[in-house]
Amino acid sequence: MEGMTAAPEDIRDVYERQAAIYDAQRSRELFEARWLARFAACLPAGGRVLDLGCGTGTPIARWFIAEGFAVTGLDIAEAMLAFARERWPEGDWRQGDMRDFELPERFDGIVAWNSFFHLTPAAQRDCIARMARHLAPGGSLLTTVGPRAGEVTGAVGDETVYHASLSPAEYAACLEENGLRLTGFLAEDPETQDHSVMMARKDA
Repeated sequence: MEGMTAAPEDIRDVYERQAAIYDAQRSRELFEARWLARFAACLPAGGRVLDLGCGTGTPIARWFIAEGFAVTGLDIAEAMLAFARERWPEGDWRQGDMRDFELPERFDGIVAWNSFFHLTPAAQRDCIARMARHLAPGGSLLTTVGPRAGEVTGAVGDETVYHASLSPAEYAACLEENGLRLTGFLAEDPETQDHSVMMARKDA
């Protein structure tokens, strides 16, 4: 565990301050494509996708929009959403917090790429329950997590941010408790710049 110099409650302010730098530095290579395609194959054509922590919409939401899905993007930072609204003014971009969001819709898929791991372990457990409630029966979840349980720090622009993870076994148990079945997990996938990726499905 690295020395903690960032707190989870700082996340919104960091992304508000660092939005332009983050957007400039964010890879457009779409190294996530293999997982996005695997996830999309589980969804109905033109289905509803909720992108939690959508940021600027590039490249994840953009990919789903291009593939014909109806995307709702939710992010905690208005400065990040401003980029998405400028690029796709027809999009459904909403300000909200992954820790307490409550939307009237249910979604065929929920993706939380490079966002979910900013939550504390306790908040992650709560968020899994919240995501499960927002999934339609048969819906799928795609998120990045850590390879093992613990708290570490990362960077957004030139600021330090908080990251946390449960263990793979803890994730599997939490998913099951909320009616979700783990359908894929790969720790430090070399094809996705060593991201650890998790997929799950709501069977009923």
